[in-house]
Amino acid sequence: MLQPKRQKYRKAFRGKNRGMATSGFSLNFGEYGLKAMKHGQIASVQLEAARKAIAHFTKREGKVWIRAFPDKPITAKAAGSGMGAGKGDIKAYVAVIKPGKILFELAGVSELVASESLRRAASKLPIQTKFIKKL
Repeated sequence: MLQPKRQKYRKAFRGKNRGMATSGFSLNFGEYGLKAMKHGQIASVQLEAARKAIAHFTKREGKVWIRAFPDKPITAKAAGSGMGAGKGDIKAYVAVIKPGKILFELAGVSELVASESLRRAASKLPIQTKFIKKL
């Protein structure tokens, strides 16, 4: 499970998720990629499920790059606890995703294998994505 080794503050504010991706919006490593089309948050377990789907379908041929990292802690209070008494404990880590962000890159496999494996990975993610390839 992906999560930061260290962080400056243990619990983060929710914040706003507006605008387009200003970095990580072009293919830098592989020939094929999975691009986010909507705003959202992807949990570390969802990223891992998508990575496993790619690895399984490609039979671990080629190379996969994960371009999103879950570095934002999400907190939740225990069920049945009353209001007040502070902020809840960290439940999961999420990657904050803006439209245009490349989530996965893939190289060393055919276009047919790449498109199918990334389609399977996209089905594990909570946001709308698109298959792209290098021009």
